[in-house]
Amino acid sequence: MGMTPGEKKAFNKGFEAGANSVEEGLPGWFGTFADMMTLLFAFFVLLAAISTMDPVKLQEMSNSQGKSLGSKIKAQGKAEEEGDFEPIENLAEMKKEMKEAIEEMKKENPAGDPPIDIQTNSKGLVVNIKGDFAFPSGKADMKGELKKLLDEEIIPRILASPFQVEVAGHSDSDAMPKKWQKFYKSNWELSAARGATCVRYMIEKGVPAPRLLAAGYGDWYPRGIDSIKSVNPMYNPLTLTWGDKGTPTDSKGNPVATVLSLNRTPKQKSGNRRIQITFINPPHHGVGRSGTDYKEAEG
Repeated sequence: MGMTPGEKKAFNKGFEAGANSVEEGLPGWFGTFADMMTLLFAFFVLLAAISTMDPVKLQEMSNSQGKSLGSKIKAQGKAEEEGDFEPIENLAEMKKEMKEAIEEMKKENPAGDPPIDIQTNSKGLVVNIKGDFAFPSGKADMKGELKKLLDEEIIPRILASPFQVEVAGHSDSDAMPKKWQKFYKSNWELSAARGATCVRYMIEKGVPAPRLLAAGYGDWYPRGIDSIKSVNPMYNPLTLTWGDKGTPTDSKGNPVATVLSLNRTPKQKSGNRRIQITFINPPHHGVGRSGTDYKEAEG
């Protein structure tokens, strides 16, 4: 049924009045919503940044800020035994102690490089001991020099701190010579045996067994991996491949890390043959044992 002329006029008048009453621009609630979304985005970016931050560097920052305020940051836990060292409360203090020990080694032997160096990652503080310094080629029998280093520098600091410690053997990419294969079939067996030998020695020297982890990474964790992760925290070492000779590249022509590419030079191979002692960041304590999963925070 059609509208009468009067009804049409009233309808049009009401329509025009409604159209003119609409305010220009977005509704007021939209600005509040946009602010909330921006804050949420910033919050999650902050969470991501914290999750990839090096825990040792974070503690160093906390300690420096605490000292500037006249306070001292307390670390988690308490050393089980003091040993010959003052209690070491956090990884930043452990890093400082190890750096001082390395400087002393340099003074004692100015002509040569120290047999150890340190680095940090999301897992904790890592002490790298040169494999050629620690063990004879193809064997898992500790050299006297390694025992002395453990006795004087490593074990006392373990006892003076609350950290769980992983001791891992690493090798280069060279195949196990046939004359040694009757003892160790591959680099997996040799690296694991070296890690276990160090752990057994530490236990004999009084380190509580539950605080120790023995591991063997074979040739599958070259030192160059850590450099890649420091530049690209999202890099996943589980994607590493063996590779072949030459410098592999991806579809865009960028170099790709492989086991062989990270063992290209004698210097790289020498650096990859090592014992790695990691003072584990407390949030990761106990992770990796039976029934648990280890998930690095990356960084």
